[in-house]
Amino acid sequence: MIPGRLSASLRASRLASTRRRALGSGTLAALRLSRQIGESLADGLTGKGAPVAARRLAKLLAADAVALADCDRFLAVSGALDPVASQGILTETLDVLEPVTAPPLRSAPLVVSGDLVGCLVVAGDVSDAEVAEAAHLVATALDHADLDRSRERIAAADLRTLRAQISPHFMHNALAAISAHTRTDPERARELLTDFSDYLRYSFANTGDYATVADELQAVQTYLELQRARFDDRLEITVRIAPEVLPVPIPFLVVQPIVENAVRHGFESKPGTGHIAVRGFSEGALCVIEVEDDGAGMEPETAKAILTGSRQGAGRIGLYNVDRRLRAVYGPEYGLWLDTAPGAGTKATVRIPRYARGVHA
Repeated sequence: MIPGRLSASLRASRLASTRRRALGSGTLAALRLSRQIGESLADGLTGKGAPVAARRLAKLLAADAVALADCDRFLAVSGALDPVASQGILTETLDVLEPVTAPPLRSAPLVVSGDLVGCLVVAGDVSDAEVAEAAHLVATALDHADLDRSRERIAAADLRTLRAQISPHFMHNALAAISAHTRTDPERARELLTDFSDYLRYSFANTGDYATVADELQAVQTYLELQRARFDDRLEITVRIAPEVLPVPIPFLVVQPIVENAVRHGFESKPGTGHIAVRGFSEGALCVIEVEDDGAGMEPETAKAILTGSRQGAGRIGLYNVDRRLRAVYGPEYGLWLDTAPGAGTKATVRIPRYARGVHA
């Protein structure tokens, strides 16, 4: 190839490369803005992030102005809008429930889960298709925000249920065990009474929705000490926790109901010595907690029915509640698994991410 043609080919290649880099940079910026808009709307249209979302939408669309409204009024505006014209297009959009074009204004309704929740109004050199896509982006972000809030409400309600169900059966037996030691071993009775007080204080603590694995296991060990006294030390306990999972945040009162199930349904009707092992370790990005007993066990079909909520019975609602809370917080791929068979004991396994957005102890 002659030098002139080689030079021209190199220039063309460099120009194409420059254009690709510019296009890639623009795509990255648009994707980042889209994500940030969703984050800004985490509290909904009336949240403090709505004005930030409006500014980011204006930047994403290269618009002169952007406004977010509910079904009554404008809630967040970025840029200058004619008040009369903008109110007019808002009213028309909410009436016809379709996009409206009245240059330089364009609007689109915001529909979340089939319900009209508001309107997006845009001013400037922006196409109808771009406004429609922006409205879809906002509606999707609002839908995700509603889902997150619903999960939080479910988790909070389930936690209230668990606290309300701190087993009267256990409390009666714990107090009976303490009472039995007051004459024969007063020192141990005092220790057990302190353990009982610590256990109740933790169970009813108003410290948020999450605790660390270390806090949960401390409460579990206190609970098991009380149960050992009740079973005249026929209950053997093994706790082995890898240090790296101790600070992992976990929904409050997750481990204790699993251990209580192992005691109540594994050993109450079984003679002789019983053993419960509590293990915690990491599997890559996961925190795994296992509670294994050598008690009575159950049919696998029964375990499945318990976790689906179709069979709850005395005390069993705790396991269903735990699984439901874990899936509400982390997603359907996480939760509680039961490995069991009649006469072979039960191993309950919790798998959760070690790091999850919004989960802090």
